[in-house]
Amino acid sequence: MLYIVSTPIGHLKDITLRAIETLQEVDLIACEDTRHTRTLTQAYNITTPLTSYFEHNEIKKAEQLLQLLKEGKKIALVTDAGTPGISDPGYRLMKLVQDNGLPMTVIPGPVALIAALSLSGLPAHSFVFEGFLPVKSGARRKRLEELRAEKRTMIYYESPHRLLKTLEDMKVVFQDPQIVCVREITKKFEETLKSTVSQLIQHFTEHNPRGEFVLLLNLNRA
Repeated sequence: MLYIVSTPIGHLKDITLRAIETLQEVDLIACEDTRHTRTLTQAYNITTPLTSYFEHNEIKKAEQLLQLLKEGKKIALVTDAGTPGISDPGYRLMKLVQDNGLPMTVIPGPVALIAALSLSGLPAHSFVFEGFLPVKSGARRKRLEELRAEKRTMIYYESPHRLLKTLEDMKVVFQDPQIVCVREITKKFEETLKSTVSQLIQHFTEHNPRGEFVLLLNLNRA
């Protein structure tokens, strides 16, 4: 059985009792970074062995984990923060498990995009999650151009070292709209900023971007 287990996106106490029980009972925990996940397992006295499963070994490791599942092992799949498969490794293994007719279940919990949407004050009845935009500016602008007519709330993830470049592209393509920026959700320096994109650019030009960012926009001016 494969267990897809959500883990905290910041605060270590944001984990369900069922997630703790599952991580204690499985034979193996597949995680992005064993050092990161070990902080969580040590906090809850979880002694289950860990194995790395991340972007650069995903293809080979998914096959190895599939074989263990076929042998009857119970494996928990976790990511560094949040729910596996949501802008994180996991999709390949989940698809393999489904394609091979093996059992799989989810232990739901934190997801950064939903937490940020709750904080944003933007319409939440219908939304679009874009994850991380392309790294290269040309591809990024092209994707943003494709979204210019989008009327639903749009949600993006961004890293601190690409934040300003992404905001510059949004300013040009979307004509400097209102934006909500949520940073370091559930952590000590959690911050929610609402302004125009140009004002946000000025803010993070003066204050070095740090942490993980969720950007939210709604272009429906009706």
